[in-house]
Formats: sequence, C-alpha cells, structure tokens
Amino acid sequence: MDQDAVAAVVARYGRFARDEAPGRSAVYEAWARRVVDDADLAAALARIPDTRRQPPLVFAVTRVLGAPTDDVDAWARWVVAHAHEVEAQCRVRSVQTNEPLRCAALLPALARIEGPIALLEVGASAGLCLYPDRYSYRYHRGDEVIALDPLDGPSAVELHSALTGEPTWAMPEIVWRAGIDLNPLDAREDDDRAWLAGLVWPGEHGRRERIVAALDVAAADPPLLVAGDGAEMLPALAAEAPRDATLVVTTPGVLAHVPRAGREAIMDAARAAGRWITLDAPGLHDGWTTPARPEQGGFRLALDGEILADVDPLGAWVAWHPGRTGRAQ
Repeated sequence: MDQDAVAAVVARYGRFARDEAPGRSAVYEAWARRVVDDADLAAALARIPDTRRQPPLVFAVTRVLGAPTDDVDAWARWVVAHAHEVEAQCRVRSVQTNEPLRCAALLPALARIEGPIALLEVGASAGLCLYPDRYSYRYHRGDEVIALDPLDGPSAVELHSALTGEPTWAMPEIVWRAGIDLNPLDAREDDDRAWLAGLVWPGEHGRRERIVAALDVAAADPPLLVAGDGAEMLPALAAEAPRDATLVVTTPGVLAHVPRAGREAIMDAARAAGRWITLDAPGLHDGWTTPARPEQGGFRLALDGEILADVDPLGAWVAWHPGRTGRAQ
C-alpha cells in the first residue's frame, strides 16, 4: 500500500470532518473521523484514484451500494469488506449537484429577459435547473412572503429563499430546454434518480424530497441533454434552439469545476450564442463587466457579466443589489 496515498486520505478526510461536515451532516462528520482513526479504512479508500476519492463522492457511493448508515462501526466494516466495489463505482461516478433551489437565484435574472426563452445549461446533470417556469417560489423578505407560481397553478416543487432588495418578478416563458454535461443523467432512469438522491447528505432536511419532486417534473417532459465538453458542444446545440426565441445560456456553479482555460472557452461560447446567466464565486474568473465588490459573501448572480445580486451557492438566499431594477433589453 502506498503510504503517501494513505496519508493523503487521512489529511483530506480530517479537513472534511473539521471544516465541511459540522453543522451540515453529523453522519458524514462521524464517517470522516472514522477514516482518520481507522488505518484499515483509510487504506481501503487509498486504493481509489486521488481525483475520485473526495468524501461526498465516496460516502454517496457507499450509501447507494447499500452500506449501513446508522452505525459508524458497521459502516466502516462494510467499506473495508466491499473496497473493490466502492473503488469501481468511484471511478465511474461523479458529484453532480443538481439542486433545483438554484432556480430561486436564477429567476430574477431570467425575469429581465423578454420571452419566449430557449434555455441551455452547461453542466446540466439531469436538467433540474432547466425548469424555472415549472416550480413555485416563496421568497421571504422580513415578514413578507412573495409568492410566484407557474401559469397553470402551484407546483409540487416549492422553493423557499430568503430575499433582500427589490428585483423584478416575472415567470419566464420557456419554449425549449437543453443541457450539456460530461455525464448527463436521465430523470426517467431509476439508477440515475437514486444517484442524485444519494448525493444529498444525511441531515439535509427537505433536500432529497425537493430533488425527487423535481425529477418527476423533468421525467414528465425530458429536456434535450447531450454528453460532451461544454465549450465544444455549445455552438451546435445552440443552433438547434428555435429561431424565434431568445437563447439564454446558464452556467450555475459549474465553472468552478472547469480548468481556467476551459472556463474562458465556455464563457466565450455562451456570449457568442446568446444571453448568459451565471452563479459563481466573485474571484473565479474575469467575466464580470461590473466590479465583484464584497457584499454578503456567497456567489454572484450575473446577466451578461453584469452582477445583479449576491446569492447563496444553492439558492437559499438572494441579496439583490440596489439600483438593479427594471427589465433588461
């Protein structure tokens, strides 16, 4: 066994137990601490390639494969006994966060664009962020609740988000939806549905139910999803959009997972194709046309590079910037 690989596992899982899991998942925190303290368990995980052994991926794989979750000792024994299965699945799986709540952050930017809209997402996973017009929204601004529902009535997917500021509100008219992903998932397939649900950390109350409900929405009217590199595939896929619709390319949270040169290529392709909406950390790239000033932290919501708001990376809150009112042309 490569002792350097074992040491790297112990260090990575120690950071996860200390900095990432507390307050979010007591189960994952306990599992990570067990990796640090259990030499056999750390050695089993060291067999996994270093780019495929991040704790959320490994933990989700063990759960999907059937590891016990209510006893950390039983979980550790199971992982050691099934190390080859865990390794094999980690080699082919990836963390594909497909959080429909991000639509609560995207919606104020979409409201500034005249419809009809052809919506194209880079890093789409199963495409759950391609249905902002099919979800219900409840924005909480102090004691006020701003409610928006689809034209045909309230949705089974109800998204709650804290709000400050006064954005323009309108449900987008989306007539075409498509996405690009290195490994797109199908909301109609049981295995893909189980994987997306399994990526939810134990203790994240309500998130699994929200994702399952959104999967039902996508399964009822599947988007066009293609496999491949975002920058390479975007021009050809964009050419399939209806000519009488405004093409809007979204990159919600995906650019952080792309090397810098690839980020720039995706941004260039998005701008060339149509309007561009993104959710990103402020220092991630140079695609902003307005300064990424420090505000409440989190990510920035931008339309064509113009920063409109600070937002939670997964959409739990939106802090609209003063002066960003009205509908863009």
